[in-house]
Amino acid sequence: MSAESFALPAILQRSRTRVVFGPGTLDELGILVLGEGASRALLVTDPGIVRAGHVARAVASLERAEVAVALFDAVDENPSTAHVAAGVEAARACNANVLIGLGGGSSMDCAKGINFILTNGGSMADYWGVDKATKPMLPMIAAPTTAGTGSEAQSFALIRDPVTHQKMACGDVKAACRVAVLDPELTRTQPCAVAAATGLDALSHAVETAATTKRSDTSMAFTAEAWSRLNRSFERAMGDPADDQARSDMLIGAHLAGCAIERSMLGAAHACANPLTARYDVTHGAAVGVMLPHVVRFNLGADANPYDALGGDGDALADRLEAMLVVADLPRRLADHGIPEAALPALAEEAARQWTARFNPRPVGAAELLDIYRAAFA
Repeated sequence: MSAESFALPAILQRSRTRVVFGPGTLDELGILVLGEGASRALLVTDPGIVRAGHVARAVASLERAEVAVALFDAVDENPSTAHVAAGVEAARACNANVLIGLGGGSSMDCAKGINFILTNGGSMADYWGVDKATKPMLPMIAAPTTAGTGSEAQSFALIRDPVTHQKMACGDVKAACRVAVLDPELTRTQPCAVAAATGLDALSHAVETAATTKRSDTSMAFTAEAWSRLNRSFERAMGDPADDQARSDMLIGAHLAGCAIERSMLGAAHACANPLTARYDVTHGAAVGVMLPHVVRFNLGADANPYDALGGDGDALADRLEAMLVVADLPRRLADHGIPEAALPALAEEAARQWTARFNPRPVGAAELLDIYRAAFA
């Protein structure tokens, strides 16, 4: 790729998280930790990232910088309070003074959850909401291995309650990452199914942040740049995992969409997706992907096209999103995910309780969400 390929968009100067971008930047991890004044790291990740060899690279960089490192690699998809508790014990055992999240959104969210409990005590439920931590938190560095969640750009940790299946969104500016390491080499090892689901997740962030009631001029600047990169690169990244330019655009686009979420929140597609994941184990990206075209069409019932910042009309956008599901080889109907039609009313009731539902551009309650589920079912 040309040198211009590694130029970061100027809008990132408005982000509280410093971005280190480019192939091989994971090898700078040890120096970045020292730059935060830290010397004892807990590296939070999952077994798949260990098998891919990324953990070995990260540990080697830390050891070269003489940073002591302990590994917590027991994170699962959709981390729960139990994962956080185990990670807190690991952090205490090594007396960590910096946390590193290496992996997908689950690893980064778990690391943030660990930070809350390690520094402020209590339980994750105590931080459900915004700015409830009263004490300083440890510096955190994140290195995403997927182009999807944008968690490295956000101050929220999504942690699951294993009893209620509720995803608790715990946000605090103190939990935001100090540094995000965006190394396109890390996304080469994504399985195709993971790349597809996480790519759709990133696209859904760009689409929903374009329309929420909380959007602002700053969030829209992040959204527009994110959509431009993701929209032009998705098919190429799916078709050729060796396309370095496409993978770089997807990684930066996902990060920009994460920055947009910080400033505008999300909408009904995510409200509908969360119960599908919690109750039927539908991968989050696939869940939000199958719901998003129907939410877009529902929102077009408002007075104006809330997606005008993305260019074109809303119907064309919904069609484009459905075409992306085909490219990703993911189901376009809830029935194909194995969701029984009889479950739709209960799903709608649960979706109506999701925090993101309140930011949808067209007001939604259980009745409206049931209509959206039914549109996605058939």
